[in-house]
Amino acid sequence: MDNKIIIPGGAGLVGQNLVAHLRRAGYHNLVILDKHEANLAVLKRMHPDLTIEQADLAEKGPWSQHFAGADTVVMLQAQIGAPTEDPFTRNNLTSTERIIEAINAHSVPYTVHISSSVVESVADDFYTRSKTAQEKMVLASGINCVVLRPTLMFGWFDRKHLGWLSRFMQKVPVFPVPGDGKFMRQPLYVGDFCSIIMSCIQSRTAGNVYNISGLEKIDYIDIIRQIKNTTKAKATIVKIPYSLFHALLWTWALFDKNPPFTTSQLEALIAPDEFEVIDWPGIFNVTPTPFRKAIEETFLDPTYSKIEMEF
Repeated sequence: MDNKIIIPGGAGLVGQNLVAHLRRAGYHNLVILDKHEANLAVLKRMHPDLTIEQADLAEKGPWSQHFAGADTVVMLQAQIGAPTEDPFTRNNLTSTERIIEAINAHSVPYTVHISSSVVESVADDFYTRSKTAQEKMVLASGINCVVLRPTLMFGWFDRKHLGWLSRFMQKVPVFPVPGDGKFMRQPLYVGDFCSIIMSCIQSRTAGNVYNISGLEKIDYIDIIRQIKNTTKAKATIVKIPYSLFHALLWTWALFDKNPPFTTSQLEALIAPDEFEVIDWPGIFNVTPTPFRKAIEETFLDPTYSKIEMEF
């Protein structure tokens, strides 16, 4: 398919998966823009024929010329974790301003904006505040778009969430879980989410905001147990007091400027959120993948499960 699709932030979890799914569906005119050099290199090794460019999207630059003649923009750029506010402002807000400018300058007819379920969360942290402001910015811009709000995602190329937990579990004899671990989550398989994005690209649905939650409600500790069983990890799962877990993360952050898991993310983990479950399989004509099967595909796939990305 010749439709030119621009994917800002395309070297991350969703982007890497989306590119793989788009290629399988026959799309070949894809432009991926991201500033993470190492993860762009991973993408280039898998898709050497695509236009893949390193760019700081918070800065004006020649990268915006790629938007000329584009059919669709899929906005994926996002700062997920950091100990200070500035990266969230820069990578979630300033970058969005620049991208909207490029969309308007080149009259790109359609945009899929990836927001987050946290905009309806009780959590109050840098990520939540910046994603909320980002969504408002997109909706107020007047561009023709659909907004998707996914919950916590997992799948191939997962470097921050379940992927990191799995790798950590393989390296340690004891795997700590905060409190009793009974924090209800609604994890979303990124393969299913990519199918939803592709459905939007094809149908051009616009003017709506959709909460895209995992259909199965699962406690955090049961997610960890499923990963352990699937990967055959030897680590023993041990529950530790929340306060101790928090203190350990705080100490870790003193020695690591970009920790894989922060105290803010811990606080978000235990937040008593329950997100709306809509009939996204019916709305977008997507067959959902059962959680257990999705975990198996994530960690046992012979092509993608062993590929690791940097934080």
